[in-house]
Amino acid sequence: MKPYQSAIRNIFTLTTLPALLLSCGIYTRYERPAQALSGLDSLYRPENRPDTTRSIGTLRWEELFTDPCLQRLIRQGLEANADLAVARLQVEEAQATLTQSKLAYLPSVQLEPTGTLSSFDGGRAQKTYNVGASASWEIDLFGKLRNSKRQALASLLESDAYRQAVQTQVVSTVADSYYALLMLDEQIRITGQTAESWREYVHTLAALMQAGQADRATLAQAEASRLAAESSLLALQQQAIEQENALCTFLGLTSRRLERSTMDEQLFPSGLAVGVPLDLLSRRPDVRQAEAQLMQTFYGTNSARAAFYPSVTLSGSAGWTNSGGTAITNPGAWLLQAVGSLVQPLFGRGQNIANLKIAKAQQQEALVQFRQSLLDAGNEVNDALLQCQTAREQLRLDSEQVLQLQTTVADTQLLMEHSSDVNYLQVLTARQSLLSAQLTVVQDRYNEIQGMIQLYHALGGGVE
Repeated sequence: MKPYQSAIRNIFTLTTLPALLLSCGIYTRYERPAQALSGLDSLYRPENRPDTTRSIGTLRWEELFTDPCLQRLIRQGLEANADLAVARLQVEEAQATLTQSKLAYLPSVQLEPTGTLSSFDGGRAQKTYNVGASASWEIDLFGKLRNSKRQALASLLESDAYRQAVQTQVVSTVADSYYALLMLDEQIRITGQTAESWREYVHTLAALMQAGQADRATLAQAEASRLAAESSLLALQQQAIEQENALCTFLGLTSRRLERSTMDEQLFPSGLAVGVPLDLLSRRPDVRQAEAQLMQTFYGTNSARAAFYPSVTLSGSAGWTNSGGTAITNPGAWLLQAVGSLVQPLFGRGQNIANLKIAKAQQQEALVQFRQSLLDAGNEVNDALLQCQTAREQLRLDSEQVLQLQTTVADTQLLMEHSSDVNYLQVLTARQSLLSAQLTVVQDRYNEIQGMIQLYHALGGGVE
């Protein structure tokens, strides 16, 4: 064995053997803490029994929102939304950081050619040169590099979870705004028909008054109802345009009329399967983001512990030089050098202790936030499921009420025309009740759809 090879081996043994004896148990891998998952099976209320059927949260957004007009708007939002674009760039940054952490395992190599021209007291100039390279390699005995890499990986997971959280928020926002437009369209249609019906009714009353079969007070009351309906129509039209403008701004478009379908054309799953609470861990972006933050603090604590232990570095250089010792010779010769170093912190122990305490506290904070994110997720699922169920029942009841009021309006008009037992005020009251009930049905339908959107979002839907 050549002498320099033996020297390198001896240096490696002397520097690494003590470190290996000290490093046992310093580096550990992250595992999801059991205390964070305790009680997870009871996240959903007892009446919302979890099942193992396919949760609606597993549907792609194109499968839930089947309206072609809405799908085009969602794609527009995913392409143009500024927050989502920033989130994508943050993922790229995290990927670059992870790559940088992986490259830290490799030795650093430098090429160091030098040349010198020197002359003493006017003597002949001497030319020296050194064409060499050096390399250094930190031996990761205490997990410093591994912790750094794992932290970078956790940061990447957090950035990607944030991107997905923004994406599902964009999908939900566009869908909710779109259905709000459809609700306003339907309310405008109903109010417009009602205003037209009042105009016809006022015309009929005017003819009856001329024939002596109606009085001025009844005609004035009907005219007031017509004016109220037309005023409500203008207010609804204003709300629709404002809603349209807000959606255009969110999509990065100039204000315009957006192509859309009708409320009656919307189809959604009849079932409200939510799966099991454990699904929230893998599907909810905010929960995964909270766990990624916990993972980062875990490896941050590991790094703080590793700071108490020495750094072991091997370095060496090799080159061709004509300056060997005190004499300059031509031609030159090879120059080889190997160095092993072990750096143990001595006077920074107090700072390292403080850093470790800070890291542990940050890890506990992240654990509390992770646990809270699970509780918040369960609460959102419960609330959204309750809204869907309540809105569906209200829609059923209010739709039956509309049928009854339609019968009432028709019957009171016939009785008014053929009997003296019913007056014009009863007809006016029946018409007003019918209009109010019809608008309530539209609101119920929107509440049902909104609850479906919120449930989809709460279950972590809308991600790839």
